[in-house]
Amino acid sequence: MPGNPICDFILHLRSGDIPAPVLHRARRFLLDLIGVAAAGSRLPVSRVIKDSAETLFAAGDGHGRPFLFDGRLASPAGAALANATTIDGFDAHDGHPLTKGHAGCGSLAGLIAFADPRETLNGTEALARLIVGYEVAIRAGIALHATACDYHTSGAWVSLGVAAIGARSMELDAARTREALGIAEYNGPRSQMMRCIDHPTMVKDGSGWGAMAGVVAAHLARDGFTGAPAVTVEGENVRHLWADLGARWRLAEQYLKAYPVCRWAQPAIEAAAQLQRDHAIRPEAIRSIRIRTFLEASKLAVCTPATTEQAQYSLPFPVAALLARGRIGPAEIEGAGLKDETVLSLARRIKLMEDAQFSSRFPAERWAVAEIELTDGQVLTSEPAVARGSAENPLSDEEVGHKFRELMEVSGFGERAGRIEEMVLSLEDVPDVTPLLAELARP
Repeated sequence: MPGNPICDFILHLRSGDIPAPVLHRARRFLLDLIGVAAAGSRLPVSRVIKDSAETLFAAGDGHGRPFLFDGRLASPAGAALANATTIDGFDAHDGHPLTKGHAGCGSLAGLIAFADPRETLNGTEALARLIVGYEVAIRAGIALHATACDYHTSGAWVSLGVAAIGARSMELDAARTREALGIAEYNGPRSQMMRCIDHPTMVKDGSGWGAMAGVVAAHLARDGFTGAPAVTVEGENVRHLWADLGARWRLAEQYLKAYPVCRWAQPAIEAAAQLQRDHAIRPEAIRSIRIRTFLEASKLAVCTPATTEQAQYSLPFPVAALLARGRIGPAEIEGAGLKDETVLSLARRIKLMEDAQFSSRFPAERWAVAEIELTDGQVLTSEPAVARGSAENPLSDEEVGHKFRELMEVSGFGERAGRIEEMVLSLEDVPDVTPLLAELARP
């Protein structure tokens, strides 16, 4: 890496170097992540990971980092583990199509982990750190998918984004930043994503472990531990993916989710919604449903989920919830929503089929078609549909704000939503983010 242009970007990116539309998108992603964290904080996965992190990663020096919407503290590594897992637990966070995963949850967890309470961090620098995390993590994810034979979870490459945030936050030099990236890549969890698709559990996308590994990597590099090179950064076969760093903003290519379930299921949801809008279909009038989609989405086959994780990694269940209840929100994927017999009955009537044409366009594009057969024999077929919220068909600012406020309200934090939203959307004007972090930490 002659001249270390990647390390230079990590360490010296200025807000003035970032186009205004990218800054705007970054603020919206941050707001969305906070709402998702609030919803995730209510789930069993968040309680378990926070209880364990508090025990296993005690704050120790009296300057711990906060758990989101909890009030307790842990070491930077423990807070990163708990906070990224909490966001990942409520599957409504942003992602990039080519990574087939999520850079945001680890980047926010890293930002919090490296926000030293003994120092003043202004909003402009906080936003720059977050964007550095996104840009490094996304490229590392694309590079890993291009060079590894297996499909690894987001944690495998989120670790590099978090290490980059750490290197910038701790003002490492270029040489130690390079070592941090290498340590993070080597120790990032190359866990098997399709295992969690086939058997959904709390391990999910590995983001918590990735964030934890990134924090540890930056601290080790600061203290002289070596680990370079990161082959997904420095390999000759991926160098082209990094050549446009600072010129092409991968963050701007991201999507925001309209629903708290796997992105792969959302084209089918939109296809079913299209038919519902056009024909006002009653659940009892449906005999069967066929969904044609890409291979990976057809693996989301759980029809009767017993847990939130199974509901989020299902395609039939959220499609049935949309048709039966008219929406897919927190109430549909947890608690009593998992036992709605109308939804479950409808989900059992859904058949998933691979469409070879759609499979050939994955992961850059995700498509689905819904065919609904009514009890009178009529068959309704949707137009091919994609998910809402991508860079090409983004959610409006109003929709993003509504999603944030709704998630805050249903999670019991509605009274602070306005203050948080105001600070996030004017982040560059905030001289000290301590009040914002305090609102995010408060239980």
